[in-house]
Amino acid sequence: MDFTLSPRIEEFRARIAAFVESEILPVEADRGTWDEHENIGPEALAALRAKAKAAGLWCLQLKPETGGQGLGKVGMAACYTEMNRSIFGPVVFNSAAPDDGNMMVLEALGTPEQKARWLEPIVSGAVRSAFAMTEPHPGGGSDPSMIRTRAERQPDGSWRITGRKWYITGAEDAAHFILIARTSDDPRYGLTAFLFHRDQPGWEIVRRIPIMGPEEHGGHCELAFDGLQIAPDDVLGGEGKGLKVTQVRLGPARLTHCMRWLGLAGRCVEIAQEYAAKREGFGVRLADRESVQLMLGGLAMDIEIGRLLVMRAAWELDQGRFARKEVSMAKVHVANTLHRAADIGIQINGARGYSKDTVLEWIYRYARQARLVDGADEVHRMVLNRHLESEGRGFFAWPTAEA
Repeated sequence: MDFTLSPRIEEFRARIAAFVESEILPVEADRGTWDEHENIGPEALAALRAKAKAAGLWCLQLKPETGGQGLGKVGMAACYTEMNRSIFGPVVFNSAAPDDGNMMVLEALGTPEQKARWLEPIVSGAVRSAFAMTEPHPGGGSDPSMIRTRAERQPDGSWRITGRKWYITGAEDAAHFILIARTSDDPRYGLTAFLFHRDQPGWEIVRRIPIMGPEEHGGHCELAFDGLQIAPDDVLGGEGKGLKVTQVRLGPARLTHCMRWLGLAGRCVEIAQEYAAKREGFGVRLADRESVQLMLGGLAMDIEIGRLLVMRAAWELDQGRFARKEVSMAKVHVANTLHRAADIGIQINGARGYSKDTVLEWIYRYARQARLVDGADEVHRMVLNRHLESEGRGFFAWPTAEA
């Protein structure tokens, strides 16, 4: 495993870093550009997206024939971390959740007709999208086998959807949706993925759920389905292949979260270092206090461990493997590192960190969800234990090249 970046990937990483520094951070610093949900406002976002497109920094994660640059997961890891040095970075480059994961799964599994209708508008930035899987109790959350939203085939071959979803990220602003519903009680082939447009009748947004932290565009919504009709051509991946769709989408999506969170963790360190270097108390700079040095040194180590875990998982995905245990390890470690980085950043900055004079408090509130989204810490640790039980000492084996 050689994580040396190719000159091409390094060029993209450096260009993204420069773009974030010169174009995005000044917009982030101006609270007048924020919307009411503490995200970047539509006018500022449109202007930055136009600049990112003109600079050739748009949808780097997709294949060239889809409109991207085909960087692969290792290249994405390097670039996504740079993007999220700003809290507004990923959405500017069209690399933010949930569009990021939706584009990748549509690229991987969509038919040519589905890509033209459902994928291309997201790639161009004309529309946003959402992934509707999670349900209220007793429906499915981390366990997709519990999904209760049902799709019943009609005499004309279409599907009729009934059920409920919640905490669907981006739903209020989304035009294109991927929906996971039950089409049979088969434990392996009982789920199917469907595509639908927001203007189709038979469903509604019940509410935009208030949350503790800042919100993605379109919020986190509860949806009700009461007769949504979906045509046979809008089945993604084939009937009964919904579990495969979730696997193809959620594994890489969990890892791209980690890539972005490493950028936010690094930003916390940056703000803490800057303040510690100039703030004095009792005749000593904070940066010269051993307690502060221990906090920042330990945090730097945790971030580097996270980088290595993410790169290992990205490399595995680039080899064509699912990398389930590698992604789970990265997800748990990086989510907790982000939470710790925001906490330490606030602690070193004192009252300034708790105020809105920096983005530390924004990151702190955002970071708490990291240990829940795409599988809580405990779920991923259970997954790791299952691998440990089945693989034994092989759990720790190194990948080896063929002779």
